[in-house]
Amino acid sequence: MRDNKNKWLLATSAAALALGSASLASANTLQNTLERGAVQCGVSDGLPGFSAPDDQGEWQGLDVDVCRAVAAAVFGDAEAVRYISLNAVERFTALQSGEVDILSRNTTWTTTRDTTLGLNFTGVTFYDGQGFLVSRDLGVTSAKELDGAAVCTQSGTTTELNLADYFRANGMEFQPIVFDTSEQTVGGFEAGRCDVLTSDTSQLAALRIQLSDPDGAVVLSDVISKEPLGPSVRQGDDQWFNIVKWALFAMINAEEYGITSENVDEMRESDNPNIARLLGQDGNYGEGMGLDANWAYNIISQVGNYAESYDRNVGMDSPLQIERGVNALWTDGGIMYAPPIR
Repeated sequence: MRDNKNKWLLATSAAALALGSASLASANTLQNTLERGAVQCGVSDGLPGFSAPDDQGEWQGLDVDVCRAVAAAVFGDAEAVRYISLNAVERFTALQSGEVDILSRNTTWTTTRDTTLGLNFTGVTFYDGQGFLVSRDLGVTSAKELDGAAVCTQSGTTTELNLADYFRANGMEFQPIVFDTSEQTVGGFEAGRCDVLTSDTSQLAALRIQLSDPDGAVVLSDVISKEPLGPSVRQGDDQWFNIVKWALFAMINAEEYGITSENVDEMRESDNPNIARLLGQDGNYGEGMGLDANWAYNIISQVGNYAESYDRNVGMDSPLQIERGVNALWTDGGIMYAPPIR
């Protein structure tokens, strides 16, 4: 697995060097996006709850809502987005080369990605951790019982490296079965090519409901890593970095202030100075990003606050039914927190 790690680091570093000039050539992302008429957003190859097309072919998910929020801020239209489906291996090259303006694809914020790939992470949309999905028939209740197991995982992810670290640290052996896409990974698990499927616990919840018999599999309680998931943009364009960053912060602050897509018009009459600043009623806090005063109002009215997005996509109003946990607001016992608008 050390050879695999070295190959991954060499490949990503080479890609960053080869495409570094592309980010410099695309320094004015906002202008390019306005001329194009749509935000080009890199999303997954189909992960329910985060980014996947629905029965009508419309993209839905927590990551998708980030793209929609940026479009609402820039164009006043949350639907001004072109979605580009990317697998885990090709996602960074697509952002580096300028094929997409934002990568919003259940991607973990790590040192290597933040400092060697020419990327800037703009925040955390979901605090996650790596876990294990096993068949109930296996009779396993702890990851410590997986010595010698065949483990399905996806290439080009932090999952591969975490898996090797965990088994080595616990003196266990495993056989990696590696696939290119999440769809192939869950297919391999269901076909019996492996005993275990490992990924972020949120992704395991999404993959489990795709099984022909979801009740026949269980996610173990063990969480073996920190996986802060969030969108990223190219380095070298601070204006675009700020727009994507504050689009997410606006949704988080809106939840804290009790502003929803349903009451946002009423809230424009609020005497609360925090709400007045966020909704453009007291100063123009979009001006420094090249946006008008209604940028946050457009996000909240068309996309909703963070809780609305969370609940309908991955929370208790969704098939995944993932409780907020650490993703609750800091005022509710979680760690989700946004800087103030002022």
